[in-house]
Amino acid sequence: MSNTTTQEQEQQVSLPPLGFEVIKREFIKDKGALFALFLLVAILSFILFSPFFVDFDALTKVTPMSIFNKYAPPGTEGYFLGADDGGRDILALLVIGARNSLFIGWSVTIITAIVGITVGIMSGYYGGIFDDIMMRIVDFIRILPQLVIIIVLTTIIRKYDHWTLIWVISAFGWTYNARLFRTATLSEASKDYVSASKTMGTYDWKIMLLGVLPNLSSLLVTNLILAFAGNIALETGLSFLGFGLPTGTPSLGTLISAASSPDVIKNKIWVWLPATLLVLIMTLCISYIGQALKRAANAKQRLG
Repeated sequence: MSNTTTQEQEQQVSLPPLGFEVIKREFIKDKGALFALFLLVAILSFILFSPFFVDFDALTKVTPMSIFNKYAPPGTEGYFLGADDGGRDILALLVIGARNSLFIGWSVTIITAIVGITVGIMSGYYGGIFDDIMMRIVDFIRILPQLVIIIVLTTIIRKYDHWTLIWVISAFGWTYNARLFRTATLSEASKDYVSASKTMGTYDWKIMLLGVLPNLSSLLVTNLILAFAGNIALETGLSFLGFGLPTGTPSLGTLISAASSPDVIKNKIWVWLPATLLVLIMTLCISYIGQALKRAANAKQRLG
C-alpha cells in the first residue's frame, strides 16, 4: 500500500505544470515580466479608481483663476506635476487622458479581435471559395494606406467622438487577426478531433467555437495583449498629430503634442514628459507580459 502511494506521489511530482501554474512559473522565472505585471496593475488601478475619490473634471477646466497658474512648475501648491498653458492640473489631465487612451485601445483590440478571429477561423475551417473570397478582401484592405485613410476620415467627419475614432481604426485593424487565425485554423481543421466531430454530425459552429477556438486560446491571449499595446500607441500617435480625439478632449497624445515649441520642450518639460513616460512604461510593461505569456504557451520557449 505504501509503495502504491509513493508511486502516485512520484507521478504527481513528475507531471508537467498545466494552465495557470505554467503562467505562474513563467512569471516567477522572468523577474522583468513579474515586475512589469505589478507595475502595470498599479498604474491601471490608479488611473481607473482615483477619479472616484478626486474630482479630476474640475481640475481640468480652464477658469479665470486657473489662468494665473499658467505653467506652474511641479510642487506648486495644488499642482503635484505642475500646470499647462491654461493652468490645468497635469496630473488630472494625465489620469483622464490615460483613461481615454486605454478605453480606445482596448475597444479597438476587442472589436478587431472579434471580427478578425471570426473571419479567420471560418476561412480556415471552410476553405475553398469562401476562403479565397475572404482572403482577397483581407489582402485588398491590407495594401491600402491605412494611416492616411484614417487621417482623411477623421478630417472630413465634422462631428466625431471616441466611438467614431474606434470604428474608423477597427475598420482596418481586423485583417491581421484574420490572417493569423486563418493560418492556425488550417492546421487545426486537419486534425482527427475535427473529423470525428463532423462524422458525429456536430454543427460546424459548435466545432469552431467549442473545438477549434479553445485550442487557439494561447495564441488569442498573447495576440490580444500585444495588440492592446500597439493600439494604445496608434491612438497616441494620431492624437499627437491632431487626428485623434476631438480638440479639448484629454489624451496621452494631446498631452505629448503640447511639446510644440522650443520653449515648452526645453523649459517646461513637466507639460509633456509625464505623458511620454507613461506611454513608454505602459507599452513596455504590456510587451513584457505578452512575451511571458507567449513563452508559457510554447513548451520549447519556457524558462522553467
